[in-house]
Amino acid sequence: MPFRRRPAGRPRTRAGAVALALVAAVLTVPAEAAGAAVLPVPQPATLVSANPADTTPHARDGETRAFAQIGNTVYVGGTFTQIRQTAGSAWLTRPYLFAYDRGTGAISGSFLPALDGAVNTLVAGPGGTLIVGGAFKTVNGVSRKNLVALHPGTGATIGGWVGRSDGGTVRDLALHGNQLYVAGAFNWLNGTAHAGLGRLDATTGAVDPSFTVDATVGRHGTSSYVWTIDVTADGRTLAVGGNFQAVNGLPRNQLALVNLAGTPSVLDWSTEKFVPPCAWPETFVHYVQDVEFGADGSWFVVGTNGGAGWPAAYCDALVRFETGARGAGQLGTWVDYTGTDTITSVEVADNVIYLGGHFRWLNNPHASDAAGPGAIDRLGIAAVTPATGLPVNWNPRRSGGSALPAGATGWGSSVPVLWRGPDGLHFGQNSDGMGDEYHGRLGMFPLAGGRTITPRTPPTATSGNLYVSVAPGQVARVPFSGSALGAPTTATQANYTGAGATWRVDDRIYWSRAVAGSPTGSRIDISMFNGGTIGVPWEASGYNDWFNPAAMTGAFFLGGRLYYTRSGANALYYRYFETDGNYLGATEFTLPTTGVTWSNVRGMAWVGGRIVHGATDGALRAVPFDPTATPAVNGAATTPVSPVAGLSWATPSMFFSVQ
Repeated sequence: MPFRRRPAGRPRTRAGAVALALVAAVLTVPAEAAGAAVLPVPQPATLVSANPADTTPHARDGETRAFAQIGNTVYVGGTFTQIRQTAGSAWLTRPYLFAYDRGTGAISGSFLPALDGAVNTLVAGPGGTLIVGGAFKTVNGVSRKNLVALHPGTGATIGGWVGRSDGGTVRDLALHGNQLYVAGAFNWLNGTAHAGLGRLDATTGAVDPSFTVDATVGRHGTSSYVWTIDVTADGRTLAVGGNFQAVNGLPRNQLALVNLAGTPSVLDWSTEKFVPPCAWPETFVHYVQDVEFGADGSWFVVGTNGGAGWPAAYCDALVRFETGARGAGQLGTWVDYTGTDTITSVEVADNVIYLGGHFRWLNNPHASDAAGPGAIDRLGIAAVTPATGLPVNWNPRRSGGSALPAGATGWGSSVPVLWRGPDGLHFGQNSDGMGDEYHGRLGMFPLAGGRTITPRTPPTATSGNLYVSVAPGQVARVPFSGSALGAPTTATQANYTGAGATWRVDDRIYWSRAVAGSPTGSRIDISMFNGGTIGVPWEASGYNDWFNPAAMTGAFFLGGRLYYTRSGANALYYRYFETDGNYLGATEFTLPTTGVTWSNVRGMAWVGGRIVHGATDGALRAVPFDPTATPAVNGAATTPVSPVAGLSWATPSMFFSVQ
């Protein structure tokens, strides 16, 4: 069983401390777009600090694969053999497992277990125990095959805990209540036949005979194993990923869901996106590397490696799936491609998805081993929003800069584990730099010093004002009741020149601005706006320079999506758009609509559930809009808005505001 990539079974947040969308990919080819089943809504989120804590110890070699915390003690497992307190301290020989104080970072001198092999996963068990899984045969001089419970203060073996993995390594553990789920390359647990999966009594280590779910038939003629698992917070669903093609005899390639309510059984949920091989199947036998549920269990994310292979397969990508979907052929709610770089670990906490690996970019579906149109720089560590999969403005970078001491490794192939503990996001890696600082093989991004993300939204009122450009630097403000227009007033807006499609979000407008010398001749700019003077514009993000917004003939923002029409095209399109960082999704999607000639549309706004839009004939119209429906727009329901003498709505530069 190889440990090249995501060797990081880990306790989930609820166990490690005692204490839209269309059924399509956000960054895959538009051909996958289908009728909307789930439309995730952006939610408030809390980010950890991008500055790693300065007090965590360092490991010298190997990699860190697991964390757990009991009280004020953090436990660290992996393949390392030496550790030290600071960059100037002497190395201590502490192979595979050690502990340190959560507050001071001081390495424990009393927790001294002796294992003869790697630690892959840790769980803080019931009664203050530390449950350890990995690739070892003896613990503290006594035979303990790949699974053991230790005293958290001394590392002594708890003799009455009987769990063991016979003849195969333990890759991952997940705890819910007193039920301990075990995953790995074994065929036996406690002398009972179990292929890759089992469930134990967490207090005693005894096998639960009611759990009989086996993952079998390895890919490409190899031996099967389970690489990663997670269980929902309510304990009703288990996600399983790894090197297998069948679960309890049912076709499930690399990924399966198990119903844990009553007698455990395989759920009617499967996807074909992990069936084809990626670029190098002899190296990437399986490419599902990590799986993690969202807080409410209604969705989960999968991180993968594998190299080239998309869009036929979800290779080198982060994918969101919906837990409640049923049937074969499931597609990702969204997919964020790296451009053929590996993702080795994922963690979900506080409405943020964190991911680690040896990737260099996200939002990069159009290039391989290079930055393509839309690529957003993220070196080995990133945070994305669960609603769209786009990155948020958090970019510590997996680099040591000039801070690395002699002998340290600047870059490695893997971030085997991300784990959100009580104090922050712990990371384990096989290199020594993070956030341009020295962090030998491990560290933590503290919750202290982080920030809250509040999603920006368009106006939700059903009445207000429509603004429309009537001449260069001249804007008319037109009261709008939702069905009728009032008398316009015109004002000079010197900052709003060269304007094209415009959309209002919270206290600002985003707009297409003609800018000489920019890569496309236009760019997405931002101006603050409170109903008075439109503010001095600035570029929303340099990562959007590949996009030509001047081609848009109208636009509005809603629910993490930028909806728009474009010149010469008879369709309503959207891209994902993340306002925390102002990043534009790299792939264009087409909404199913009927009865509207979109090529004639000029200017759009979302007002009270309807698209209010102008047209080449100068008239204003409104049509109901439901992005979860098929069609999302039915032109038969269009209603005209009574005209105002002398005012034309034949310009892309129109937006709605309450002020």
